[in-house]
Amino acid sequence: MKIREEIEQREEAMLSPFATLSKNSQGREIAEEADDVRTCFMRDRDRIIHSKAFRRLKHKTQVYISPGNDHYRTRLTHTLEVAQIARTIGRALNLNEDLIEAIALAHDVGHTPFAHTGEEVLNELSPHGFKHNQNSVRVLTYIEQRRNKHGLNLSWEVLDGVLHHSGYGKNKKCAQTLEGQIIRFSDKIAYVQHDIDDSIRGGLITEADLPQQYTALLGHSHSQRIAVLVNDLINESKRQMEQAQPNDSIVFAFSKEIDEALQGLRQFMFDTIYHGSVCAKEREQASFVVKYLYEYYLKAPEKMPENYYRIACEEDVDQGVVDYISGMSDNYCVELFKELALPRSFLTAN
Repeated sequence: MKIREEIEQREEAMLSPFATLSKNSQGREIAEEADDVRTCFMRDRDRIIHSKAFRRLKHKTQVYISPGNDHYRTRLTHTLEVAQIARTIGRALNLNEDLIEAIALAHDVGHTPFAHTGEEVLNELSPHGFKHNQNSVRVLTYIEQRRNKHGLNLSWEVLDGVLHHSGYGKNKKCAQTLEGQIIRFSDKIAYVQHDIDDSIRGGLITEADLPQQYTALLGHSHSQRIAVLVNDLINESKRQMEQAQPNDSIVFAFSKEIDEALQGLRQFMFDTIYHGSVCAKEREQASFVVKYLYEYYLKAPEKMPENYYRIACEEDVDQGVVDYISGMSDNYCVELFKELALPRSFLTAN
């Protein structure tokens, strides 16, 4: 018996009846021979980690643009925090941790430079619109290449979890696996709390500035709030799973009070930091850079790298330009802008 088959047998014997078993995956767009050692979700995780899009996350902004300080989160460290939180929840609920890890590591590979500012600018400029979750799926299924073919050919369950990780609210369509649903909550737990932590570290807000009606429930420190949110989701989810039949549809949720508190803190961050006056100048400058590059390459698509120019010719120019810009790291985006927009004498001056 192959090691993969032993792992699949352990999954079937030990995981929750609501877990997604590797052997029951809906498969890949292009069928592949099974690996001797790794399950399909383990292979997906490895392909994601070795992708160029994943590596570029280390130089993509989470909130603060080019902070000049290694202690602030980047899109990569955010991804790792999401994976850590999600695996904790998944293990507590006895779900498939390999699937959870693969979705978590892939969920933001389609994010733009300059955090949500870049996303908002591309969404405004592109006639197709732009959503980072949809772009993550495009990156994984088309932009990234494996063995000289488009896409990483990931399992359906991973792509479904990536597509549905974004958004907050009861009317949002959720992933069809419980593992995918966990990523959606872990993403919110991670970014709201670590963005608060970074904002306090940067001197933009203090712990006392946070709305007390929410911190009274969630806690008065970074670690306390994460622990309260994780424990609440685990307890609420376990309660649902214990009351359900194996074929029942389950939609995870926080308890009402905790959900309202998290949404309250999230709205505070949108009003104060994400869309507030604190980072307004940085957002304005980042928007200018993205708009400049978009308009430049829209007029001169042949100056993009060959693979993006090919997309511009085969699909349309806008798609090629959006694919190119959205894949850039913050550093590359700024350096490219300087190269195109500034006189050469400024670039070579000491």
